[in-house]
Amino acid sequence: MSQDPADLPPLPDDAAAFLEERIEAEHGYLSWLNTGVESVERGRIVLTIPYDDKLTNSDGETIHGGVAATLIDTAGGLVQRTAFPDPLDGGVATVNLNVNYLRPATGDLRAEAEVVRAGGSIGVSDMRVTSTANGETREVVVGQGSFRLFRED
Repeated sequence: MSQDPADLPPLPDDAAAFLEERIEAEHGYLSWLNTGVESVERGRIVLTIPYDDKLTNSDGETIHGGVAATLIDTAGGLVQRTAFPDPLDGGVATVNLNVNYLRPATGDLRAEAEVVRAGGSIGVSDMRVTSTANGETREVVVGQGSFRLFRED
């Protein structure tokens, strides 16, 4: 069954709160990265990771590309949950992830992900990451992912 997020009622408050708690406090790796949830709505999610020296390459300035890839993967999968009638039921697993690096990230990261399609068993998301440093925001990574949807509805 394909589900268009626009056809669903707004997300329950507890769904957004649950995602924030899981990412910001309970998930070991994402918590260590200091990942934050900026916004969650049907079909769209925004995640952030602030700049930290521990995330940089050996040059001590640019953020390792794996951090941006993690952010893209996480945002792309989580946004698919927003297409479930109840985002707390079921699960999501990455099937394919395409990450295109446009330029080095040198500041805070912000990922936006949107549902392209949420089918019966596979969903596709578009993602982009920007980096803000010294008051300037630049797009640093774009990607698309396909995700296996484990629906309980």
